[in-house]
Parts: sequence; C-alpha cells; structure tokens
Amino acid sequence: MKTLNTIQTLVFQTGGLLLVAGAALPLFGMAGAGSVVLTVGALLFGSMQLLMRYEGSDLVVRRLRRQQIIGALLLILSGLLALTHTFGLLRLGSGAWKLCFAVAALLEGYTAFRLPNALRRAGES
Repeated sequence: MKTLNTIQTLVFQTGGLLLVAGAALPLFGMAGAGSVVLTVGALLFGSMQLLMRYEGSDLVVRRLRRQQIIGALLLILSGLLALTHTFGLLRLGSGAWKLCFAVAALLEGYTAFRLPNALRRAGES
C-alpha cells in the first residue's frame, strides 16, 4: 500500500478532525458552519485517502480498498448534501446527508479495522 508523505498525512488527519467537528456542530445549533466544516473535512480526508494506492494482487485487500474508496466518496457526497440542505439548494430533507454520512462512516470504520490485518496477512506491511 502506498503511504502518504508527511504533509499528506497532516492533511489527512486534519480532514478527519474536521469531519468529526462538522458532524458535531449541528448538535450545538451551528448547522451552517457544521456543513461547511464537514464538507472541507470530507474533501481533505477523502482526497488523501484516494491518493493511497494498492498495487498488489490480494483479493481481500483489493475488496477492502474498494470499500474504502466508496466510503471516501460517500463522505464527500454527504458533505455536499449537508451544504445543499443547509443553504436550501435541494429539497431532499434533513436525513439525506445524515444517512449518507452514516453509511460512509460504517464503511470507513469497517475498513479501518480490517485493512491493516489483511495487509499484514498479504505480506504488504
């Protein structure tokens, strides 16, 4: 698995923190700021996650990597849906971005725990 350099790792971690902060801000009555922070965090986190590559041939790792990519894309989509809901651009209801974010978080969480073990078994790290 291709690793990120120091700056990319910092961007990745900052994006993760912004994701959590953006998801929590609507709980404190700051939905507008929360949607912007969530979208910026999703773009930072997701783009850095897409930069990581797997060039091996292990089927389990390839499947997990695909799930991770889908999760990253869903995180970005949930940020965009949160923006459209907050600023009234689309009338999808308040639950669309939350559902998309929940599915993305489930995929990301699953792959975060399974991928390192699968890489270790495949002899990649």
